[in-house]
Amino acid sequence: MQDEPTDFDDQDIAVAIVRSLEDYEAEEDKKLKKLVDNESQLEEDEQLAKALQESLNMEPPPRRESNRICARCNLEIGHERHLRRMGAVWHPECFRCHACGLRIFDLEFSVSGNRPYHESCYKDQNHPRCNVCKNFIPSNAAGETEYRAHPFWMQAYCPSHEHDGTPRCCSCERTEVRDISIRYLSLDDGRKLCLECLGSAIMDTLECQPLYLEIQEFYEGLNMKVEQQIPLLLVERQALNEAMEGEKSGHHLLPETRGLCLSEEQTVSTISRRPRISTGYRIINMMTEPCRLVRRCEVTAILILYGLPRYCISYALNPKLFTCLISFDVCGTKKIPPP
Repeated sequence: MQDEPTDFDDQDIAVAIVRSLEDYEAEEDKKLKKLVDNESQLEEDEQLAKALQESLNMEPPPRRESNRICARCNLEIGHERHLRRMGAVWHPECFRCHACGLRIFDLEFSVSGNRPYHESCYKDQNHPRCNVCKNFIPSNAAGETEYRAHPFWMQAYCPSHEHDGTPRCCSCERTEVRDISIRYLSLDDGRKLCLECLGSAIMDTLECQPLYLEIQEFYEGLNMKVEQQIPLLLVERQALNEAMEGEKSGHHLLPETRGLCLSEEQTVSTISRRPRISTGYRIINMMTEPCRLVRRCEVTAILILYGLPRYCISYALNPKLFTCLISFDVCGTKKIPPP
């Protein structure tokens, strides 16, 4: 038979139960707090990891270019001596002329294509030189480079060579270069002839007759035959000028007349024998003889300057012979067919 519990035992049990519940609740609170703390730490870790990942994915900031990099060698310039030229910095030994490769010490220099030059080197490379004297073409009073040039040959030369007696070829009009190896030939009438034109020059009347016949045959092929034989004479400049003065009328506007149709009776001095060329680039042993021209038609003779190349004489002779054809047509001795 069991003994009945006393009040003391019940009270102790109740107290024990309460304490046990309190301990349990306290333990649960600790677990809950720890869980909350862990979740908070995890969230912080996730944010930190995310921030770290984003920082790794970001492009690095652009490097700031230093203005202390040499413009030639691309090496950094420290605290040593340097030059500031053309909007950049240079090592003193790197600032060199693009033409000669030597250092530029002068404060004044030339620039072309963003490259530095000594003023003398730039002038030597870019300033025009005279084709005659080989010197630099001087500047005029306005500081501009002024030169002369033939429209065909484009031979640039100093303006002074037009008045200082520099020889000019009477055929191609090229100016003689001041080089003893390519001197021009001096003709007896004062004209000059370059060696290229001399190679095909016709020097006397007899030598020109085959060309004259060739041109006549050309016109005969066009049914424009000249019935009257007209003398063709090669003459010096003085003889041509005298014949021009002896004409009663006529206009000669060319700088130098190379051919002439005579319509008056005159005595003309013609070249009868081809001259020889001496070692001093002059012609010698030229023989002339007078030729009395008698008028039998409107044209008494055709005069052409001697010493010109074949193509120049042909160019001067063609219109003169055509003038003869026109003259015969006007006189009624020859009719030119319509074109």
